[in-house]
Amino acid sequence: MSHQKVRDVMSDAVVRIQSGTPFKEIAHLLLEYDITAVPVVDAEDRPVGVVSEADLLHKMWGRVEDDADEAPGAARRPAKAWATDAAGLMTSPAVCASEDWDVVEAARVMAQQGIKRLLVVDGEGRLIGVVSRSDLLRVFVRKDQAIRTEIVEDVLVKELGESPSAVHVDVAHGHVVLSGRLSSEATARELEKLCRDVDGVVDVEFRPVPDAAP
Repeated sequence: MSHQKVRDVMSDAVVRIQSGTPFKEIAHLLLEYDITAVPVVDAEDRPVGVVSEADLLHKMWGRVEDDADEAPGAARRPAKAWATDAAGLMTSPAVCASEDWDVVEAARVMAQQGIKRLLVVDGEGRLIGVVSRSDLLRVFVRKDQAIRTEIVEDVLVKELGESPSAVHVDVAHGHVVLSGRLSSEATARELEKLCRDVDGVVDVEFRPVPDAAP
């Protein structure tokens, strides 16, 4: 069993800037393309950081006086408030995903890092796309019939070597209900596990058919 790859769900239309890009040009790009962040790349198109709306908003820090003249204990401007280009504004290093990652791995890294998107790089580390939370969520709008077909053909037949008629498979809104009789209890547990790994599956229930009375 294999999940969709990052390359299958990412967006390959990526606005990018370099470390010397001025503050106002970055602001214009975010507004023009209706995006919340933009990757910073080096001369070989390898990501070195990301500039977000939050990074730019540091410029709107309320205090205008020189920090050196502030009262003891007063909040000081973050360093990014003084930045004038991408090099000073960006968060670095950039968190990247390989195009060969599956969607589960990408989702795990986003959750662990607490971020909304990953830059996608090729085998040479060059930027080729961006994958966002919404891109990953598209896995869960997969059609029920496609999920059912994968379970029957790939899970039951190819992975477990069972007859496609051994188990009746119902899928509704990503919820899978399996009913039938398999060759062993171990196979039944494996079936349920493999079904949960199918892209688009929300939950799985296995209902074994009781043996007929003698």
